Amino acid sequence: MRVISDIGGPGRIPDRPPGTRLIASIDVEWSKNYRIKNGNQAFCYSVVWLAVPLAGEPLVVTSGLPFWATSVYLDREDERPDLVQAAASDIGTAADAADLVVGHQLCSDLAVLAANAGTAVPAALAAARQAWRDRRHAAVRDQRVLDTRFDAAGVLSHTSRRLVDVCGEMNLDVTQPELARKSMTALNRDWLHNADTEARERITVLNLRHSLSTAYVALRATGTLTWQTPLNVNTMLADRLAGRVGWLQHPTFRALTNGGRE
Repeated sequence: MRVISDIGGPGRIPDRPPGTRLIASIDVEWSKNYRIKNGNQAFCYSVVWLAVPLAGEPLVVTSGLPFWATSVYLDREDERPDLVQAAASDIGTAADAADLVVGHQLCSDLAVLAANAGTAVPAALAAARQAWRDRRHAAVRDQRVLDTRFDAAGVLSHTSRRLVDVCGEMNLDVTQPELARKSMTALNRDWLHNADTEARERITVLNLRHSLSTAYVALRATGTLTWQTPLNVNTMLADRLAGRVGWLQHPTFRALTNGGRE
């Protein structure tokens, strides 16, 4: 598997800076096949950690907060059991160490991982699915698990719950050039069948963008953060992961960042 991490890999957490809350945001990419039972197949996931200063009132930000990330991507289809175990390790660690665990339609991501595990579902995945169900009995500010597809209604006025639309309503710039020419399925096929590194890196960045932007949506929904001017998530990714993912240096991507636009 391809692992990109600035905290040591799956199952590891960053050092919590004093006076902060630790947020873990999880996103899984999977190929979709609804014609057969358990036909959806996970091939990539990421977990992003943010340290948010404690404050009695919503913290007003004008740029991105410090974050750390782990990204895992299959090299071959037969590595999927290893990917599920790595994801379970990260999810279990997040459940133990984070003050808040978030995802966008997290229930589906967890269900696909559990289905891909077969008859031996890791305990961390089963516990996370139960925690997702239990979250409905707590107020948003008191939840330890938050699904931004279902739990952000209090700060949204539009009806669409697609992540890109939710981010647009919240003034988060999440422009995604990765899918301009090909679908995610086609890009994943190009990587697995043709070893197209740029195709893999495009999906890796797309996946990391999902995790990072979901964290900001959750923090806005819980009244933890607020911002008046747009926050550029692509700039956050480029600044933090420079040198780790080649696609971040591509002119097409650089044009979306604050530095590129300048």
